Amino acid sequence: MSGNTFGKNFRITTFGESHGKALGVVIDGCPAGIDFDLAFIQSEMDRRRPGGTSIGTQRDEKDRIEVLSGVFEGKTEGTPIALMLFNNDQKSHDYSQIKDIFRPGHADYTYFMKYGIRDYRGGGRSSGRETSARVAAGALAKLVLRTKGIEVSAGIRSVKGIRVEGEFRPPFKGPLYTISNEKDEEILSLIDEAKRNKDSLGGVVECHITGVPAGLGEPVFDKTEALLSHAIMSIGAVKGIEFGLGFKSSELYGSENNDQMDEKGFITNNAGGILGGITTGEEIIFRASFKPTPSIARVQHTLGTDGIVHELEINGRHDPTVLVRAIPVVEAMSAMTILDLLLEDMKYGG
Repeated sequence: MSGNTFGKNFRITTFGESHGKALGVVIDGCPAGIDFDLAFIQSEMDRRRPGGTSIGTQRDEKDRIEVLSGVFEGKTEGTPIALMLFNNDQKSHDYSQIKDIFRPGHADYTYFMKYGIRDYRGGGRSSGRETSARVAAGALAKLVLRTKGIEVSAGIRSVKGIRVEGEFRPPFKGPLYTISNEKDEEILSLIDEAKRNKDSLGGVVECHITGVPAGLGEPVFDKTEALLSHAIMSIGAVKGIEFGLGFKSSELYGSENNDQMDEKGFITNNAGGILGGITTGEEIIFRASFKPTPSIARVQHTLGTDGIVHELEINGRHDPTVLVRAIPVVEAMSAMTILDLLLEDMKYGG
């Protein structure tokens, strides 16, 4: 299987499956001399881990990071860094009854058609559990970016159309990590209703990246938003992304959408911090749309490897919505992308 490596200068390769022995990541290209704050990296893992939220899956993984290489006396060495975490609470027998049936909304069918074999235990490599390795690598990228004054933050902007208004002022709190807690009660009620109905919900995560200097990114094919889109769209549940005003800009006149300037700089930031594929020095702002969790206990119709139509009820432990645990994944992929661009710029004296 190809496509397991991401990045050009800060490169990561993830490995492992949802119900395998372990998952991990090898990071190459991290600068030497960075303080390796294991407590911070673990705190990022805790934000994403199964069982870490009151509204998520009941699978309880501690996701304790083990450092195998690349760190000496608390600092990065400039050599490949290998991080690993073991699976301890997988229940593969939950999937034995559907091992020959393609789950709707999952990659079961496409993996089988491409490879002729698939790990049916929780989706194997296509499981959202793979993102745990990304969060570990992204936490390290965050530590490097902080030495440059760059911060990455994300929060929930909407759940199944319930939009949360208010200014983006992290850190976000509460059970949902919404931009504003004003709609939390309504959203939690909707999540409870979906669980009772054996269903699930999607929504939108908004991300802001501050402190990014002007001039990062390449014109034409390696535009900053193109690389960020690649990074965010590689997250399994993401179905769309928009920057700045995004699709709303299509409803405006050019005079309304253009970011005019004065002697102090940009007056507005409708472009979301990127023009011509190159950063403006303003906040980078984007929103990612997440589909509902495909694993639901409601009866659905699908095919099996035998070509026969089956009725399917998916048992096991699943998130009614992936949004809360997706927040650190969005931040991780964003941090790695910006660091990659920063390292590319430094090659040319930027």
